[in-house]
Amino acid sequence: MNIRDSVIAALRDAADPARAPQQQAYMKSAMPYFGVGVPQCRRIAGSVFRTHPLADARAWEATILDLWRRAAHREERYAAIELLLFHRYSRWLEPARLPLVEELVVTGAWWDYVDAIAGRGVGTMLAAHPRPMKAVLREWAKDDDIWKRRTAILAQLRAKHATDTGLLADAIRPSIGAQEFFLRKGIGWALREYSKTDPDWVVAFVGAHPALSDLSRREALKHVRRTKAGLDPPAGPAPGR
Repeated sequence: MNIRDSVIAALRDAADPARAPQQQAYMKSAMPYFGVGVPQCRRIAGSVFRTHPLADARAWEATILDLWRRAAHREERYAAIELLLFHRYSRWLEPARLPLVEELVVTGAWWDYVDAIAGRGVGTMLAAHPRPMKAVLREWAKDDDIWKRRTAILAQLRAKHATDTGLLADAIRPSIGAQEFFLRKGIGWALREYSKTDPDWVVAFVGAHPALSDLSRREALKHVRRTKAGLDPPAGPAPGR
């Protein structure tokens, strides 16, 4: 069996029909689920990938697209993303793969797909190829597609001290006035993560951008002491992740 057939067979073996409709409802997905949780899906995908090595980048990309485009269940697309991010093939995550990544982001068009691609995939590409990727992400930050914008905003989630704050600011600013929840939440999440590394920069950025939504502001300052910030996040629960 090829990778796709092996992944589907393993997912069917692990399927939980009682759980599947709950997952589908939670994710508001038109595509059904097998009922396999994300951690288990990752384990299944990794096991298949280790036993079915791919010879070159062309085969890797073709297999990702085969899993993605022909998916009948959402976990098949999760497996496609896991193959994109599989450590054995990380050297193939380079600017030449941008059309592939863009297709997954634009056609996926939901946070469960996009966030993994942004933080783990595009972030890896950015670290390895900073000059071309920074130019691309600055363009994506202004794109009409909100998921490309969210990808640009979240691309440095894992960068910590390697974060390019100029790029982070440039990714956020075009979406500050957006009404879209996933952009507002993405801005807050990106700033919150960076506040763990440099709270002073985040406090200064929030203070310099009063047009930030209450949601973005609250999320950004969640881990910053109020006495340090001098900026109280608005009261109320933070929806989502």
